[in-house]
Amino acid sequence: MIKPYQIPLLLLIVLGSFIPSGCNKGNVHQAINKHLPEINGSPKLLADYQPWFGDPDHIHVGYNSTDPGAIRKQIQQAKNMGIYAFAIDWYGDRKPFLDRSTTVVAQLSKEMQFHFALMYDETEEDTGHATEDALEAMDKAYKQYIGPQAPSREAYLLYQGRPVIFIFPKRGRTNWDQVRQMVNGWETPPWIIYKDEPPPQYVNAFDGQYAWVHPGRKWMPDGSDWGEEYLKKFYTKMKTRYPDKIVVGGAWPGFNDTRASWSLNRHMDARCGKTFEDTLSMFRRYYDESHPLPFLMIATWNDYEEGTAIEAGLPRCDRGVSNGGSN
Repeated sequence: MIKPYQIPLLLLIVLGSFIPSGCNKGNVHQAINKHLPEINGSPKLLADYQPWFGDPDHIHVGYNSTDPGAIRKQIQQAKNMGIYAFAIDWYGDRKPFLDRSTTVVAQLSKEMQFHFALMYDETEEDTGHATEDALEAMDKAYKQYIGPQAPSREAYLLYQGRPVIFIFPKRGRTNWDQVRQMVNGWETPPWIIYKDEPPPQYVNAFDGQYAWVHPGRKWMPDGSDWGEEYLKKFYTKMKTRYPDKIVVGGAWPGFNDTRASWSLNRHMDARCGKTFEDTLSMFRRYYDESHPLPFLMIATWNDYEEGTAIEAGLPRCDRGVSNGGSN
């Protein structure tokens, strides 16, 4: 029988099992302070947030994403790290569990002077209803999270006074021109930011692009391609081809989807925490105080299924050296 005093230890074991073997948890806060000090020209730091733990479709990580107590601790931990907002993976009414979790994150963000944004996941179903689903989701987003009657609208992420919505594409069946036309009717139309490159026919529907964890050329069996070339191409593309668009940089600690039910056996070496530090600082080659990067997004706060979580700390390999904790 598990004794009550053993539960915290078990939770640490569960979370620690997602860190690559041979490494210790590193100090995320230290890495962020080193590469993103609070000075002019530094972007606001976001973290992609998975709201689905406790849903039977996902693995167990020791907490339920609809538990206010767990979310309160996550927000406080993120604030301590210097993170400004969570970008929450959100499916509208297609996944009610995730929407319940999003509501709790929104409420607590308002209470705790934190921020949140929606990252709308396009439908994967090839049913011909992708546009209808997106329109319904945007209507719900406006009423429940963004618009003037939304209970937690004060905590919603803004850029130049306008709300920011991220789009995570799936099958690419959505007519984004129709979505753009709809949201332009809002009291304050949002900025809509797409992952990487939008479909050519919908480029004008989007206000910017965000980087996402990806190797430069291909997924290497040994994980040696950690994304350096990808980020170079992303930042160069945004400066040369889309100079008037909003740019959201990207950072990640590594990648390993072997625990995911949808695994493609993809791997990106964490390099004992160096992958996180290098991706976190890459933007400085392209942006400075005179041309600042508005946001940088960490992928991710807590995706244990794809091995990108920073919540439990960074992988480190310097045995025998104190790492100052995990956050």
